[in-house]
Amino acid sequence: MHSTKETRGGARQNAGRKKGSSLYGESTVAVRIPESLIPTLKTLLNQKKHQFEKLGQLSTAIFIPATNPSKLAIPLLVGKVAAGFPSPADDYVEKTLDLNELLVQKPAATYFVRAEGESMLGAGIHPNDIMVVDRSIEPVPGKVVICALNGEMTVKRLQQENGQWKLKAENPAYPDIDLYDELDMVIWGVVTNVIHPL
Repeated sequence: MHSTKETRGGARQNAGRKKGSSLYGESTVAVRIPESLIPTLKTLLNQKKHQFEKLGQLSTAIFIPATNPSKLAIPLLVGKVAAGFPSPADDYVEKTLDLNELLVQKPAATYFVRAEGESMLGAGIHPNDIMVVDRSIEPVPGKVVICALNGEMTVKRLQQENGQWKLKAENPAYPDIDLYDELDMVIWGVVTNVIHPL
């Protein structure tokens, strides 16, 4: 009499992908999104993939996550540096300062993204600057926001004038964008800080 033990199904030794073998170099997770946002997300991923390929960076990267930042405490001097006339420097260290603590208030809701173009020069955002974006902050009028507008990422100041919502450029060479119902817009977060070299 032969065995009727089931031999199919279950885990197989050495089967499947190894951890960290994805294009991201780390484990991935499945995320549920509304079906209506799938075309927008696919468009965004494709656009960012081409941009990062041109820059020679990881083609699948969109945002640089700020989750679990490492600690790096740098001395913070007492007093302030005069931008006008020079004054004697203080010889004391007030405390140490971790830039992660200064720039990232909520790591789980924060990401970094690189700026492109010159439409926000008046807000101090230059091409290739790193913007610190917090998704937990309410995008109220006056805030600088990152949003997907008809599938394209943009950074602008959110404004409301005479009941009309708009995305305002901080450079007179660029037009403001009036928001109306037909536009497909999703706000991805509020810019809290900008990092750029001198």
